[in-house]
Parts: sequence; C-alpha cells; structure tokens
Amino acid sequence: MTIGSSLVLIAVGAILRFAVTITWHASTVNWLLVGDILMILGAIGLVVGIALLSSASRRGTLPPPPPQDGPTY
Repeated sequence: MTIGSSLVLIAVGAILRFAVTITWHASTVNWLLVGDILMILGAIGLVVGIALLSSASRRGTLPPPPPQDGPTY
C-alpha cells in the first residue's frame, strides 16, 4: 500500500465517519464503524509506507560495477 492509497483510505473513512448520516432502518451495516476501520487501516498503511520509504533512502545505492575487459577473440 502506497502513501497515496493510505491517504485515500483515511479520507474515505473520515467521510463515512463524520459526514454521512444514514438513517435506513433495514441497514445492518454500521457505517460509522466502517469509517473507523478504514481510517485505522489507512493510518497503518501510512506508517508502513513512510517506514519503507525512509529505510530505502537510508540504504542508498550500490556503487557501479567495475568495468569489464573488452571481448577477446
């Protein structure tokens, strides 16, 4: 999960949690809980994405390989 998709999950979860009011009497889905779960998953993905990004930048790049001798015929 990338940082962008984590931010989307957090945004969708926040919309479901704070901005949507569903008053269906036959609804068996707790949309507030779904919003909370999406925000938690987005936060976990964001932390993991940032950790992976920082560890990749700490590793740096490998030095180029030494030049090879030309082909011998």
